[in-house]
Amino acid sequence: MSHLKEPGIKLTFWDDANRELAALVGPSNVKPRVPASRYNLVVIGAGTAVLLAAAGAAGLGAKVALVERHPLGGDCLNVGCVPSKAIIAASRAAAGIRYAHRFGIQVPEGVHVDFSQVMERMRRLRASIARDDSARRFENLGVDVFFGARFLDSQTVDVDETRLRFHRAVLATGARAASPPIPSFNRMPYLANETLFPLTELPKRLGIIGAGPIGCETAQAFGRLGSRVFMVEAMHGILPREDSDASAIVWNAMKADGVELQCCGRDLVVKPGEGGAVILHLYTHGRATRVEVDRLLVAVGRAPNLEGLDLQMVGVAATSKGVVVDDELRTTNPRIYAAGDVCSPHQFTHAADFMARIVIQNALFLGRAKASALTIPWCTYSDPEIAHVGLYEREAQQRGISVHTLTLPLSEVDRAVLEGRTDGLVRVHVRAGSDQIVGATVVAPNGGDMIGELSLVITQRIGLRSLAATVHPYPTIGEALRKMGDLYNRSRLTPRAKQILAKLLAWRLKISS
Repeated sequence: MSHLKEPGIKLTFWDDANRELAALVGPSNVKPRVPASRYNLVVIGAGTAVLLAAAGAAGLGAKVALVERHPLGGDCLNVGCVPSKAIIAASRAAAGIRYAHRFGIQVPEGVHVDFSQVMERMRRLRASIARDDSARRFENLGVDVFFGARFLDSQTVDVDETRLRFHRAVLATGARAASPPIPSFNRMPYLANETLFPLTELPKRLGIIGAGPIGCETAQAFGRLGSRVFMVEAMHGILPREDSDASAIVWNAMKADGVELQCCGRDLVVKPGEGGAVILHLYTHGRATRVEVDRLLVAVGRAPNLEGLDLQMVGVAATSKGVVVDDELRTTNPRIYAAGDVCSPHQFTHAADFMARIVIQNALFLGRAKASALTIPWCTYSDPEIAHVGLYEREAQQRGISVHTLTLPLSEVDRAVLEGRTDGLVRVHVRAGSDQIVGATVVAPNGGDMIGELSLVITQRIGLRSLAATVHPYPTIGEALRKMGDLYNRSRLTPRAKQILAKLLAWRLKISS
């Protein structure tokens, strides 16, 4: 495969979809322009969320410049959320056919996956979505778009010897896949999210280091598409951040899709094999293990994109985890703010979106909005999905918050029974003595769509009883949330209260006779 390059965008080959993508979000169609004498805001980095914030600021009358070194839309559009979910959708279609016999439907021919067509569909859909992130669109909205940047001083950014002067700036350069500290690893060929999506041939054997959200989503999707997938994880099980019984539901589904897990892995060594293969040696549960794969994906975390910005020139402090910010997202230079993956522990597009809104409010309009006030849900797009918002029970205990935990298995939800999707749960933690939700987890086929309702309850402080009083359509899996409200109401009915009610009802019968 030839490796062609266009300035600012790297693609391994050119088809109609990739050409359209490059034309929309690459630098080729951005005409040189004379910058304004001064900008209210210079945004460095052009991920999807910050693009919208820049357009919003321009719409409010601000003079805004948007500066990027890579394709507009950031990781989410180009090498993250958008392409991965397109592939996941294809893998779910394949799984639906493979498991059709459970519904009395026989597919004699079985499942044939044309991986090249799966990836062509992904590229085509990505290019169609890229129109919303195109340079031309944002120029039409009043944003000046430039490519390439570094700080000269606290009021100036240099873009290829063009100087942009600003009143305020925001760093939104995002993050990239981090490399694991494994001997000889950097000399080995491996995939990261930036290099996974140009694949046109399905790896027969795919190794994945890391069993977090990216690792699990990719493992299950590629397993369903026909790869034999081996996962390596240093901790026990998968998705170590989630409740163990919740992640176990996801793991059982992944295991049914043929994914193999080497967890509690220690002393991992990666070596080259024959014909471009990669060999992994490790100890798992005290047993020496050897795994040989054709391609290796690394999914062990993210590293902030800070190189070449000359942050030291403007007094912006940063660590290996990213730019240091206060609760108002201001860096150690009061003229410069930061938002998104470059400074946040919540590395999600929707988190970057709301952080960018805070920056616009605080940087341009003397606001005092705080990032700590945000309620940020997240979802791992496995099948079933696992979504969470707020605190886990262990986190509540660490903060000294006493909670009452309620769990409803999907086996008690009629629609889940009818769909054959009873492996799941809804779990809610309420502050002891009240119905105030402090955290919730959903494991369900569309758990990411359900978590929004629980996020609303937390954000608006309307309480779990409000869910019991909210009519949900029957039968839906979302009805599980209403059932959680009913479960809470029943939990408040103590034996003493039940005894009193029984006496009251008996008395009413007596006086009416």
